[in-house]
Amino acid sequence: MSTQNALLTILVEKIKNDTLVLPTLPAVALKVRKAADDPDINLNQMGDVIGQDPSLSARMIKIANSAYMGRAVKVTSISQAVTRIGLRQIKNIATALAMEQLFVSKNELVGEYMKREWNNTVEVVANAMATLQLYVARTKNREMTIDTMTLTALVHNIGVLPILTEAERHEEVFASPTFLDDAIDKLAPRIGGSIMQSWGFGDNFVTVAERWHDLAYIPEKLSYVDFVRVGAALAGQINNQKDAILNLAIQRGVVEDVNSLLSDEFAEMRSAAKQIFA
Repeated sequence: MSTQNALLTILVEKIKNDTLVLPTLPAVALKVRKAADDPDINLNQMGDVIGQDPSLSARMIKIANSAYMGRAVKVTSISQAVTRIGLRQIKNIATALAMEQLFVSKNELVGEYMKREWNNTVEVVANAMATLQLYVARTKNREMTIDTMTLTALVHNIGVLPILTEAERHEEVFASPTFLDDAIDKLAPRIGGSIMQSWGFGDNFVTVAERWHDLAYIPEKLSYVDFVRVGAALAGQINNQKDAILNLAIQRGVVEDVNSLLSDEFAEMRSAAKQIFA
């Protein structure tokens, strides 16, 4: 057995035995999610929670003033931003903004992978958000929300993190591009589902993390996974399957035709979505 296969086996065993160290949500995201789940919380109290983190506060104000929110009048305080965004969206948006903190490493090779994965993820998110916005504008169907779409797309490939963390811990044997690419391809979906469960996220998030890359899985009803797939295909994240994914998206009514994804309207929506993470 090659060294790479042996290390892959070790990772698989850790998954089976629940000994693989999974990432935890940043503290600020946990605080916001806990506060948002409190049925008695109001906008002012939520503003106080977010205000404890200057970086998150600044990002929230930026989002409130962005094309994403579609408003012309600028807000200048976190209380105004929270009021504009609303309690329902804040939980997912705050979690999404905190996600970037997880994609860091002191190891040079692993750090490059982390940076690449984060940048790729933002591309998928922007594409998926813009695709959903076009869908809603065309169908008037609002069952799926843009804030949940944002977070779902952000965690679609979250399973890469424990693999890269393991490589950082044992860089002398794990930190090789060949091994990392193989491990990510084979194990990231399974690990991603485990992370979503450990974070207490819903079934939609687990399904997306585990099945977004598997075209044999077609949900009975249109779901977030359909939009994540389009986002990933446009970002070049699903090898040699772009045409198949886009054709499936047209068949399922995700998009009207491929030209809509090449339109100025789509490009503007995608750019506005990407600015959230700039």
